Amino acid sequence: MLAFVSNSGRHKHRRGVSPEFQHAFAREVLKTERLRIKALIIVATVVAGALSLVGFLAPEVLDRIWHGHFPFLVLFISYGCFVLFEASVLGLITRQIKLDRDVPTVRRYLSVLIETSLPSAVVFAHMSNMGAAQALAFVGPLLYFVFIILSTLRLDFWLSTFTGFVAGGELLGLALLHPGVQAAAGEPTLATGFVISRSAVIFACGVLAGAVGMQLRRQFEASITAATARDHVTNLFGQHVSPQVVERLLAAGSATASDTRRVAVMFVDIRGFTAAAAVRSPQEVVERLDTAFAVLVDIVDRNGGIVNKFLGDGFLALFGAPFEDPHAAQSAVTAGREMLVAIDKQNVDSDWPLRIGIGLHLGNVVAGSVGSPRRKEYTVIGDTVNLASRIEGLNKEFGSQLLISDAMHQEIGDVAGATSLGDVSVRGYDHPVRIWRLA
Repeated sequence: MLAFVSNSGRHKHRRGVSPEFQHAFAREVLKTERLRIKALIIVATVVAGALSLVGFLAPEVLDRIWHGHFPFLVLFISYGCFVLFEASVLGLITRQIKLDRDVPTVRRYLSVLIETSLPSAVVFAHMSNMGAAQALAFVGPLLYFVFIILSTLRLDFWLSTFTGFVAGGELLGLALLHPGVQAAAGEPTLATGFVISRSAVIFACGVLAGAVGMQLRRQFEASITAATARDHVTNLFGQHVSPQVVERLLAAGSATASDTRRVAVMFVDIRGFTAAAAVRSPQEVVERLDTAFAVLVDIVDRNGGIVNKFLGDGFLALFGAPFEDPHAAQSAVTAGREMLVAIDKQNVDSDWPLRIGIGLHLGNVVAGSVGSPRRKEYTVIGDTVNLASRIEGLNKEFGSQLLISDAMHQEIGDVAGATSLGDVSVRGYDHPVRIWRLA
């Protein structure tokens, strides 16, 4: 993967951009380069085909322009050599993409020199047969612009500028040094100032093409940066991250240092799902689980929470992390009640009714990204998380569906339907914990 850094990612490396960015960007550059080569082959094929068609239908037209018999053999040989050269470059780029390697910089500049010299060979041949002034006024010099325009797909300012430099320099050299120029001495279009101005314009077009390519490069960089950032957010915060949370994380920066914050932790579990799934096909199990999660997760999103991780037939949701929320407890309770209503509605038209259990607790947790250098995940750690899980498990004991801790009850105040279950013994805790039943 890091083999791409040497060329397309060389400027980014100085600014500390990640290797993943360099790799992705270099691949995109090679893909645009491959598109450029295909376009050149198509243009060459169209030109050769058009000349062949004219030569077949009206050969006298080409002979009159050429001032003699038009050399179709030379045309076909030149076309074949050009296509073979471009095909070899195309093969090289395709191979480098598969190997996750970049094309050497020297090879890029050499390719520019060879390609851009093709119009020079055409102009030279025209000048030798048509006369210097006529050839320079004919279509030959215009072929340079095909290569200059397509050079923007290289996404490299200096390669496009070099294309314009080669085109302008070679045309200037032909206009000043070709033997046919001496025979046309006194021709206004061959005056030194005239030919220098023409070559300068061609060079300027190369610079402009480079500027356009650089702008395209910046847009590619911005797109890849955004995609990389979104992937990083998804990796850190789990399989499901709501669009709203993603946008806030991208705006604030997805690098999340570990810290202590007050969070409402929600555990959701589908009761009896494992036993019911044992008598159904895997496809039925996945479809039913996906249908239920789609509704539940949407409710978490709407109430400002995030699903931190899925736990088989349940999940862990957070309210108040990764962003602080003074109303985290109330949002969590509201979400829990909406989930019960939504599942009941879903059960009406389902041949597999579900019953869920929800446990809520409010407290301090250590929140941050945990994992290896290659794969990290945003998570919360602490007694608050453990107790929330234990509270959810108490639903089996009390036949309830929504239980909250006393800390949650104190935070949200008296709510309709809240019933105290008193101090309840919780597995793993030495002292009883006061629990409230909401449903």
